[in-house]
Amino acid sequence: MITIVMAEDHQMLIDGVLSFFEYDEDISILGTVNNGEDLVRLVSLKQPKLVITDIRMPKMDGIEATKLIKSSFPHIYVLALTMFDQPDAIKQMLDAGATGYILKNSGIKMLSQAIKKIVKGETFFDPNVAFNFMNNYIDDNANIGKTEKVVLSNREKEILHLIANGKTSKQISEILFIAKTTVDTHRKNMIRKLALSNGNELVKYAIEKKYQF
Repeated sequence: MITIVMAEDHQMLIDGVLSFFEYDEDISILGTVNNGEDLVRLVSLKQPKLVITDIRMPKMDGIEATKLIKSSFPHIYVLALTMFDQPDAIKQMLDAGATGYILKNSGIKMLSQAIKKIVKGETFFDPNVAFNFMNNYIDDNANIGKTEKVVLSNREKEILHLIANGKTSKQISEILFIAKTTVDTHRKNMIRKLALSNGNELVKYAIEKKYQF
């Protein structure tokens, strides 16, 4: 059984997580709080296997709470669940002792996947965070472990395949029945995920990987 304590200052998100895992036989949420100070106290009382924490919270933020938890209970895993994808926030949470980092808009299924990987002693990082940062950081901190490989969504793979076939953003939008601005956003996200410099490098990458996606 994976026992969990969760800290999040938006009760609606807590309620959603509780509802999702209510009938999960492998996961038990022992308690939830809305600030960092209460999180530290609850962890000391319950000593769960995993802590899920937001970064920005009242009274004490998730970074400081993670430091205190890991100093007293180094065996407890910490997963950051946040809206912040800035490199500074990621680095601070990893330095504090977190072994997982996912964004709130990534969905509850990814949260479940992250939980189950982390308690096995693995790391888990949201595919939508800055992978060029994650790769560099983990190369310099071998004790943290290996990062997840870059994962493109099914839609991104569709667009990448069309790019490889020489389609413009406007043509792709017409083929997939989506807005051109949406295609452009996917292009930017892929450039960031793949740690590329610009659109030309994305086209080159798409052509090279044409038969791999």
